[in-house]
Amino acid sequence: MTGACLPVVSSVSLCLAHVPDLMRYGSKPYRDLGKDPELLSKLRMHRRTYDEAVRYVPNQAFIGNVRPDALWDSPQPWYSNLAQSADSKGPHGEILPEDEFYCLMKACDDFDLIWLAEAFVSSSSKTLSDHPLFTDDDVAALGNGRSNADVEAQITSGAGIPLFMEDQVVGCMRHGHPEDDSLNALVLLENLAAKASAVLALRHALHQLEADGNSNIDYVLGCGEEAVGDRYQRGGGSLSKAVAERASCANASGSDVKAFCCAPNHAMMIGATLVGSGLYRNVAVVGGGSLAKLGMKYQGHLKHQMPIIEDVLASMAVVISADDGINPIIDLQCIGKHDIAAGASQQAIAESIVVKPLAARGLRLSDIDRFATELHNPEITEPQGSGNVPRTNYRLLANLAAQRGEIGIDEIDGFVRSKGMLGYSPTQGHIASAVPYLGHARDQLISGEITTAFFLAKGSLFLGRMTQMSDGLSYLLRRNPSIAANTEIN
Repeated sequence: MTGACLPVVSSVSLCLAHVPDLMRYGSKPYRDLGKDPELLSKLRMHRRTYDEAVRYVPNQAFIGNVRPDALWDSPQPWYSNLAQSADSKGPHGEILPEDEFYCLMKACDDFDLIWLAEAFVSSSSKTLSDHPLFTDDDVAALGNGRSNADVEAQITSGAGIPLFMEDQVVGCMRHGHPEDDSLNALVLLENLAAKASAVLALRHALHQLEADGNSNIDYVLGCGEEAVGDRYQRGGGSLSKAVAERASCANASGSDVKAFCCAPNHAMMIGATLVGSGLYRNVAVVGGGSLAKLGMKYQGHLKHQMPIIEDVLASMAVVISADDGINPIIDLQCIGKHDIAAGASQQAIAESIVVKPLAARGLRLSDIDRFATELHNPEITEPQGSGNVPRTNYRLLANLAAQRGEIGIDEIDGFVRSKGMLGYSPTQGHIASAVPYLGHARDQLISGEITTAFFLAKGSLFLGRMTQMSDGLSYLLRRNPSIAANTEIN
């Protein structure tokens, strides 16, 4: 244990895996396909290609190639105004194609749950070995694959479910136990997809650090939505150490934080406290994608003759480190929490997690350069009638500022435009909640473009049917005051 210090955000990674064939196993499509098998042909007709997913401007913003500010002037609808050219790699992460993601899942599979066909492995292994973040161990874990007959036997016997690439069976996901619903193939596929996508994000975050970044990680906090465990302890398991192991963080331990969509902010607070106390010098916060939410709003997309945009698994990783004089500081004196007594209205939550912590630091809403809240992409939510979540939240903040006399009523739209942003995140709960802006915020705080960024997230505790309460937590990032004295900026 070292002395207390300021915690900083030293690395941020945000990744996507384009998995249109896994969309059929999203909770909503899977249930509807059971009732209407003809739905599959409609889903196929509205499927995006990998190139279309890469050139989709919100996806480019997610991995850091496009600034959130640029989305205000980007022609809409975004799905029919794709970028003329785009890179699948960005400063914050990448967009991985489906075949590589299958290979990564197999490389993360410690129990031989996934069987991939020999021909698929043969055609994909070279791509895997050429990827700078995939290791020789990954290629070895991929193996040579299984015969088509073996894969088919698993599927026809009911021992597993098929995995597809462009509607062709390329493998299967096997049940972990014949009588345990918590270990059936679909649940394990969700968990393995969350693990693999989190591994991808953590590897990117570590790659941004010095060469020995892996060995310097002391603790990993998982904040994903998956429920790992068997029937005796459903949801009791932890993916944090499993992800850390596959990312070669041999000196790390870890645990998971569960708080629905709010979990990343809780994990950021806990990680910052572990570093700020001097207990650890480097803590990673990781979250894998939610396979269950693939295609969640597909009906609205079909209704409006749109491509189904919920075809990507999103993942994130953040490394919190001891102060280096460069990276932005997590201000532990400006943490906002939603007290049980605070009330469940949106205004009550906002006052609790925004107004109160800022006032404690002598700050007004208008003093903050940029707010990051739930950044769900409205092209996903609006066609299904779920509204524009970011716009609603930013207008709530602007109205609070107006009520407090910080801005005039006629300045509300300007407040939203200057301090907010359009939503550009996949709708995978924990991922969309403020996290997508973290990489951009770090860049802008280091460059001096902004000096403060406030991150707030809300959680729907009532979804567990154990309470009617909501949740919320926030934190403030500040530009490092020592940065001007540093001549070398990473």
